[in-house]
Amino acid sequence: MKIFTKTAMSASLAVAGVALATPAAAQVNGIATADINSAVIGSQAFQTGYTQINTQYQAQRTTIDQRQQQRQQLIQTFDTNGDGQLDATEQQATQDPNNATVQQIQAIDQELATLQQPINRARVYVVQQVAQQYSAALQQVISDKNIQFVISPDVLVYEAQGADVTADVVTALNTRVPSVQITPPADWQPSEAAVNLFQQIQQLLMLAAMQQQQAAAAQQTQQPATTGR
Repeated sequence: MKIFTKTAMSASLAVAGVALATPAAAQVNGIATADINSAVIGSQAFQTGYTQINTQYQAQRTTIDQRQQQRQQLIQTFDTNGDGQLDATEQQATQDPNNATVQQIQAIDQELATLQQPINRARVYVVQQVAQQYSAALQQVISDKNIQFVISPDVLVYEAQGADVTADVVTALNTRVPSVQITPPADWQPSEAAVNLFQQIQQLLMLAAMQQQQAAAAQQTQQPATTGR
């Protein structure tokens, strides 16, 4: 799993902003939608917990960044034609277990896995603590707004404005779980549901981070032309 970077943290705020910007008008004809991923990300406990984890494991994260750069440099040595990408033949070379460079990459991968394990364990712990209150928070919103049906957004073809109650769920979560612990007990084992939710959240945050980076790069590209006018 990729490490949660500073850029991804800003992306989490962007994702949360989407949820919190949802109109407070709640349901449409008794039908509403709610997204658990956005609700967890939007909660104050999640954001504070991830920030605290980033601070606690800053040294490890710095080492991870350095090793990832080294890994990328090693991968680039297989780009024999210099076109910036690996074709089928070049990719095949990266699978040769007797190649010294491949062995270096494998050693880095093992080190990265070791460094990331306690960080991801702490993050899953945060996610699980918040997620445990999601059902109760959603039920509170259902009762407060007299909602009859709640549908997952990923199965919708069309959603009327005001149907998304994720922001209301975030508000309820912030009341029910204002903060969480970031250090799991030694004997703690994450639930399968928490691990799955964590993986979904990481993918969502990484996608948001990539979109932010692409937008920033596009803005920088356009800046000289704008300045020159």
